[in-house]
Amino acid sequence: MNHDRIPGGGAVPAAAPVAAHEYREVDVPVDGGLLHAGVWEPIDTPAHDAAGVQTVLLVHGVTASHLAWPFVVERLPGVRVVAPDLRGRGRSNGLAGAAGMAAHAADLASLLDALGISRTVVVGHSMGGFVSVVFAHRHPERVSRVVLVDGGLPLDVPQGLSPDQLVAGILGPTAARLSMRFAGPGEYLEFWRRHPAFGEDWTPELERYLAYDLVEDGAGAYRPATSYATTADDTVDMNTGAALPAALAGLRHPMRLITVPLGLQNEPPGLYAPEHLERLLASYPGVAHERVAGFNHYTIVMSPAGADVVAAAVREELAALV
Repeated sequence: MNHDRIPGGGAVPAAAPVAAHEYREVDVPVDGGLLHAGVWEPIDTPAHDAAGVQTVLLVHGVTASHLAWPFVVERLPGVRVVAPDLRGRGRSNGLAGAAGMAAHAADLASLLDALGISRTVVVGHSMGGFVSVVFAHRHPERVSRVVLVDGGLPLDVPQGLSPDQLVAGILGPTAARLSMRFAGPGEYLEFWRRHPAFGEDWTPELERYLAYDLVEDGAGAYRPATSYATTADDTVDMNTGAALPAALAGLRHPMRLITVPLGLQNEPPGLYAPEHLERLLASYPGVAHERVAGFNHYTIVMSPAGADVVAAAVREELAALV
């Protein structure tokens, strides 16, 4: 597969250039096929000495891909960064079998095995936060510390909703987009330019991320790589399944949560309203929390200023290991 061209023609780098790292893509055997991932190796480390390099595993959100992270990577010089396309997303969208938090956690363990990484700091954004919590619980020896970015603790959703109602209530237009079709990357980028979350944060890195998301639909058009069915399965599992409650009941790693006051549509109060957040933090007193003003659910990761916040937190967690 050629990762250097966007659908419909036109060359684009597979990832935003990150001066302090050398970028490569890997495909790793997991249950049901191959898991795709990006690896950023620090170029200032002699011979990429695996024993002497700290590693961070970055886990993206529900309809995202590993290319959500270049701004954060750029701010982690000297650190090896590994970021998968989760099962059912990006170039991992052909994996057979069900998704769910436990399946994603197993995939992350296989990815670390294939890369020879024994233990890492894990950073999860949005749904990736839920995956990270479950991964830390099921594979505690592989995780040193956890950073959750606007995700990972239970959302405030009504009980008794159908899967479609649950997905619509949490994701709204994000879920509706998965059923849309586009003539090519130009039309898809114009669709996103109207999105309220990125009005002041449109960048070449964002365009690369969005173009990477498109796949052919088999009928002459293009669609987002993530299927609605996969999104529904994961959304139901992370809100009503057994894996997350079990993981939260057995927290054993240092865990840090960053939340923001604006949601997927740049709207207040964001995924974690203050009252709900206060109850969560009382229930999980071991979770260190920081509320960061001025960002929405996307821009806390996919903007230079948001990445400053996240990368600073990651560097502090890495420093705590020394």
